[in-house]
Amino acid sequence: MLTRRQWLAAALAAAMPAARADGELERQVKAAFLYRFGGFVEWPAQAFVRADSPLVIGLHGADELAAPLERTVSGRTINGRALQVVKLKKDSAMGGERAPHIAFVGARDRAAAQGMLDGCRDLPILTVSDSDQVHGMGSVINFLVAGERVRFEVSLKAAAAARLRISARLLAAAYRVQDGEEERGQERRQVHVRPGVAS
Repeated sequence: MLTRRQWLAAALAAAMPAARADGELERQVKAAFLYRFGGFVEWPAQAFVRADSPLVIGLHGADELAAPLERTVSGRTINGRALQVVKLKKDSAMGGERAPHIAFVGARDRAAAQGMLDGCRDLPILTVSDSDQVHGMGSVINFLVAGERVRFEVSLKAAAAARLRISARLLAAAYRVQDGEEERGQERRQVHVRPGVAS
């Protein structure tokens, strides 16, 4: 098992050559990212109904990620909170006790993805997508392929609208950071980080 210090550098190094990776490997990589992103994000206190509320990871238009994500989070916690994986439907309530804290929005159906992201807008939800189009619609984090590897970009404007604080360590590992007025993009070096919050 990777240590907390090693996880992000290892994930970036092992993120598969996209042209040669099979679907299962891609799902495993994305599941690992979705779990670990939670250790580098600070939610407002009101995002959790109770002190012992779980951190909920929702999947929309990506049922194939459910099994690998369940395996990834099994028996683990973030900031002492248990983790729960749920499937989101177009009519899922985005507010209240059952709202997800992380929502992965698949982009196969653009209209459905737009509707889900609209439903998350201005709520303390870390939205994650894997489409340039969806990212443009307002997701906080977006997966992309760069140098034949799966990387991710971060929108600080979307994060601010969701009242989320993104760790500088995660930003340092991002392929591209969009701050609303300009983009800072580059091939970044692998970095070792120690979030100290995920187990």
